[in-house]
Amino acid sequence: MDTSDSKGSHRHGITELCDAGQHLYASALRSGRIPRSEVEPAPCLMDFALLHPDPDDADWLRPVPPSAALAQRLHPIEREIQERRRHSLQLTESFEPFMDISAQDPPTTHAITVLEGGTRINAAIDVATAECRTEVLTVQPGGARSEDILSKGLERGTAVVNRGVSIRTLYQHTVRHHHGTFAYAERLAEGVEIRTLEELVQRMLIFDRTVAFIPAQDDLTVALELRHPGLVSYLIAVFEQLWQRATPCWRTSRTPRPPQGSAESSAPSPNCWSRDTWTTP
Repeated sequence: MDTSDSKGSHRHGITELCDAGQHLYASALRSGRIPRSEVEPAPCLMDFALLHPDPDDADWLRPVPPSAALAQRLHPIEREIQERRRHSLQLTESFEPFMDISAQDPPTTHAITVLEGGTRINAAIDVATAECRTEVLTVQPGGARSEDILSKGLERGTAVVNRGVSIRTLYQHTVRHHHGTFAYAERLAEGVEIRTLEELVQRMLIFDRTVAFIPAQDDLTVALELRHPGLVSYLIAVFEQLWQRATPCWRTSRTPRPPQGSAESSAPSPNCWSRDTWTTP
């Protein structure tokens, strides 16, 4: 609440009573009244109704007891508080039946989640990897991976396939000439199949046909976690079309391997599974 004198130079709220106002109001309370002329430096005292004219002498002003002044200002605030409390109770009663219904529903799963930064992306992929029970589909464009990434990928890939999870990975043809990836694939447990193409779409990971990860920016610093069944099904269809067109490169499946020298066994293999490859060019 702001107020001003006739010159528009005296502005403050009652909770920030000016020094002159405090001094003159206290003086009026002690003496029981105060000359009107002395109050000119603090017109706020009249504006806030802390002083009122003396009925016996117009040249004097009498103070309003502070308890009365306080009660006068607290009353509308308390009334508003009571009204808000009543409104809160009404809202609670109105929503209570729906709260009971929502408590019986399963937790809402976000269809699309934006993941920013490698740490958050990899953490979400770690969760999906740990929960995966049947199949991982991956598209990994680019060339061969470094020895460090291959080593980490071997550890994670082995943990996945040891749970009975199968892995199908698509890479570009360039990885066929990298001996490190060949050794990596050979050491990995059974359940891995790799094919290559000349050109691939952007990086993509799909777990158990229920959750997929795709980049949202070219620099791979932002990714989308997709759990909408329609979107995931579409991405699976894209993967399967690419898979049918791709050239077999390596297979350590739970079925017998193809004969040595065949098209499916002769080429070296890329890194079939590495969580760190998400942020590696």
